Amino acid sequence: MKTKLVIFGITGDLSRSKLLPALSEIIATGGYDDLEIIGVSRRDVVATELLEAAKSSNLADRTRLFTMDLAEEDDYTRLKESLGLQDDEQVLMYLSVPPNASADIVDFLGKAGLNTPNVKILFEKPFGFDLASARDFIERTGRYYNEEQLYRIDHYMAKEVAQEIIHLRSNAENKHHSWDKTSVTSIEVVASETLAAKERAVFYEQTGALRDVLQGHLMQLLSLILMDIPHGFSLEYLPEQRLNALKQVRLADPAKASRAQYEGYQDDVANPGSLTETFAHLELESEAERWQGVSLRLASGKKLDKKHIYIKMHYTDGTEDIFEESQVLREGRLPDAYERVLVEAINGRKSIFTTSLEVLRSWEILAPIQEAWEMDNAPLRQYTPGSSVDQLLA
Repeated sequence: MKTKLVIFGITGDLSRSKLLPALSEIIATGGYDDLEIIGVSRRDVVATELLEAAKSSNLADRTRLFTMDLAEEDDYTRLKESLGLQDDEQVLMYLSVPPNASADIVDFLGKAGLNTPNVKILFEKPFGFDLASARDFIERTGRYYNEEQLYRIDHYMAKEVAQEIIHLRSNAENKHHSWDKTSVTSIEVVASETLAAKERAVFYEQTGALRDVLQGHLMQLLSLILMDIPHGFSLEYLPEQRLNALKQVRLADPAKASRAQYEGYQDDVANPGSLTETFAHLELESEAERWQGVSLRLASGKKLDKKHIYIKMHYTDGTEDIFEESQVLREGRLPDAYERVLVEAINGRKSIFTTSLEVLRSWEILAPIQEAWEMDNAPLRQYTPGSSVDQLLA
């Protein structure tokens, strides 16, 4: 089936640094000769210059640009006419735009009639900023599209560490297949980075570490550890098993959570007195019989000592395993997360994408912490840039 990939925000940083290079690599490896790329922009852009800047010049003969005003309803009708979508074709609408624009774009697409079964919508997180906004976002995007057409991207699910965990858990002969309280004492899921918030100041000031990383990325990785693997398991059931695992995680206890802010953050975002956390940590518990008593610890922060994504398993015999991004050993080159996201969406495979129910359950779990922190006006604990996660948790 011929695929038309429409990228809203093709001139943006995500598109230039991630999407176009990923597409370039996909095309270079072959197999998608019938892929057409349509970049949507508010302003006139020269396609060849954009692709050269993204080091993706091999996409030139399959890429065209479409100029439109994203707030103008009639322009979506023009887009539909320009696409000329046939019954034997599919179109992927990749919304590489600010979160507050996504729902409006989906409304306009639906009103223009671009919601037939061969239309798919790909969203970047965040999917709301709390439980209420997530419910509203899901309701709005469901007006014109059913769940099967919506692909909510959590690129951590396409990373090496997630794929390795899925591989281990799916193999009944592997010793990691049946993790439970008899073999595991605690689980750590951690994502740290060295970057400051300065480059994404507006976004980060509205979001913070809890919303930016823990709510989606780390909760999804945790669900891969906690989920049951039934007999005859196949990847198509992965979202259902992740959701079942999250349903059994108790609502977070604010007394078992902490937050902090790196020194200099308020200058970086030009907001003296900001209470936005750049480091967040929490400890969760599962009501599932096989996980009762096992400590589930999640942590994420910016401006730390190193970029590090890992899952650490502590075992009852005193040993431990660490599953780290970029440390998974495989033969040959591994596709990066965005390559995997795009290929899976083109082929209609949804196992690595987040369902609406998973989004809502994650927000439910974290709601008590959000409410407690919103009511606390005390200055945040400061930490020195370059600190480690262990130092912040000591």
